[in-house]
Amino acid sequence: MPDPDVVIVGAGAAGLSLAYHLCAPGGAVPLSVLLVDAPPGPLRPPPRTWCYWEPPGGPYDCALAASWPRLRVRAADGSPTVSDPSPFRYKMLRSDAFETLVGRRLSDAPRFRRIEAAVTAVRDTPDGGAEVLTEGGQALVRGRRVFDSRPPRRLPPARTTLLQHFTGWFVRTERPAFDPATADLMDFRTPQPPRGLSFGYVLPLDPHTALVEYTEFSPAPLTPDGYRRALHHYTRQVLGLGEFHITAQERGIIPMTDGHLPSRAGRSVYRIGTAGGATRPSTGYTFAAVQRQTRTVADDLRAGRGPRTTAPYGAWPRAMDAVLLRALDSGRVTGADFFTRLFRAVPGEQLLRFLDGRSRLREDLAIGLRTPVVPMLRTVLELPFRPRTEPPPPTAPEESTP
Repeated sequence: MPDPDVVIVGAGAAGLSLAYHLCAPGGAVPLSVLLVDAPPGPLRPPPRTWCYWEPPGGPYDCALAASWPRLRVRAADGSPTVSDPSPFRYKMLRSDAFETLVGRRLSDAPRFRRIEAAVTAVRDTPDGGAEVLTEGGQALVRGRRVFDSRPPRRLPPARTTLLQHFTGWFVRTERPAFDPATADLMDFRTPQPPRGLSFGYVLPLDPHTALVEYTEFSPAPLTPDGYRRALHHYTRQVLGLGEFHITAQERGIIPMTDGHLPSRAGRSVYRIGTAGGATRPSTGYTFAAVQRQTRTVADDLRAGRGPRTTAPYGAWPRAMDAVLLRALDSGRVTGADFFTRLFRAVPGEQLLRFLDGRSRLREDLAIGLRTPVVPMLRTVLELPFRPRTEPPPPTAPEESTP
């Protein structure tokens, strides 16, 4: 292949999504696309789960593992709040199913190619393009534009940085234990850490099967034994599942930071996905913003325009996220109480639009009045005077088998 029009580094959610949108039928400008995937090994992530919400009939519905019309949040005392977020449904997409769906489109694209290589750097070239480098600084490929979807090696300087870290088990119970129509977004019947919050997360696939996760928003991940103890406590003592088998597990670390993650790293080098600011700092949700981000880029390129580099979330949602992160980290607000109050007071559909950064200003202000107003205002006044510091790189715990 001659120098392609577009080089995509990384075949995770962002890289595959951009390739999928670029290789859609039609388009005013035909584009050659090269996807550089990491070789099998530690650089390639294991199968994982992505969740998002949208109305029924979305482009990936045929590949969903499950979806739920009802959402539930449980307070620390166990009292439930169940909401119907119609027209939205909460959707669960497994990465292997997504890769298969995307692969069908890419296999029919005549100007698409995929290779495997361990990429070490991406940089501009003097002629106006960009190149991808491998170990030893050797040039692997050059292209007109390069979109780098690799996770950031270091997080940017920030006033507040927390990590959303979790471990989940896919469990199969001996007796019916789950409601397949209801997803538990946050169950606060878990011991709370000194800083941040923790909760259980339950996504039923059928009455006997579910993904059960223990999640924390806190400064550092747990040890493998720490996650195992937390999940044993949650599945056995809180949920009372009885006998069950663990069929698979997954874990992850998602940065929650008010630092700036630019979507452009050079004249012809762009960042997409978490590295390009697609992760919502206050929740960790990423997949829906990745779709907006990559669809916008693909539409621009297929129309013969330069790609827009606007942030996936506007300045106002990012400012609200900065306030919430600082309020949680400082202990001024209790995370369990904060989110429980929101779900009790705000209709499900409106709250999901708020969490996705798609609500209107007047809705945001109305929701703000349902939060602990005095601690939040104190945080607003304090935030401009807090220095931005560079956090340590997030490190994943060693792999463990429960």
